[in-house]
Amino acid sequence: MQRRNLLKAITAVAASAALFTSLAAHADDKVIKVGTIGGPDAQIWQVVQKVAKRDGLNVKVIEFNDYVQPNAALDAGDLDANSFQHQPYLDSQIKQRGYKIVNAGLTYISPLGVYSKKLKSLKDLPQGAKVAVPNDPSNENRALLLLQSQGVIKLKAGAGTNGNNATALDVADNPKKIKLVELDAAQLPRTLADVDAAAINTNFALAAGLQPTKDAIALEDVHSPYANLIAVRAKDKDQPWVKKLVAAYQSEDVRQFLKSEFKGSVVPSF
Repeated sequence: MQRRNLLKAITAVAASAALFTSLAAHADDKVIKVGTIGGPDAQIWQVVQKVAKRDGLNVKVIEFNDYVQPNAALDAGDLDANSFQHQPYLDSQIKQRGYKIVNAGLTYISPLGVYSKKLKSLKDLPQGAKVAVPNDPSNENRALLLLQSQGVIKLKAGAGTNGNNATALDVADNPKKIKLVELDAAQLPRTLADVDAAAINTNFALAAGLQPTKDAIALEDVHSPYANLIAVRAKDKDQPWVKKLVAAYQSEDVRQFLKSEFKGSVVPSF
């Protein structure tokens, strides 16, 4: 009888251990759902998935076709993370919708650059030079911040940051008296023959045969506020899987993929 009871006890302990092991394994197999946008972002995440898998992280990528849904889905708990936006956009979404979402790590930037057919450097801008910039609020702000970082102009205190998009009216100091020509972003490459320089978004530069890292005379810094990021819910920011996810993206495999696949149009920000 004692032997039978002992066997029952051993069997029960073994069953409990097996159940615990099964539950632990199941926890390790948790699928991390990441929302992104189809195109280059989705391509990059295919590489990230493979790197994450090697570190025991199972990532499922969910593609969206607009910029509104990924944050709504993340805030609602339908996603664990998303990767498609820069900090100014996230800040505006948080301000408008009250999302409790935070930046977990930087990914890449498609740098806005200044191009010229007449100059080799912004230091060579003549007095009264014409500099074309995009006329939409977000990209004009980017252009003015870039010109400020290069010492061409200085903006009024507070302009261009914390959601306050700067315009030509916010220029406080303009030593060379440059004339800012505000134009539709898509038209800027065509103006290069008529202006001294133009600030052009990467997609329009590439379409015009301009290669950012080769042809631009000034480029946004890779750690610019306009670098894209991985976002997670604030309550999850210290979870171990977040660290693994960011590390997978910021891996050498992904860095090399960005460099070889996008030829300077997408630059690592890590």
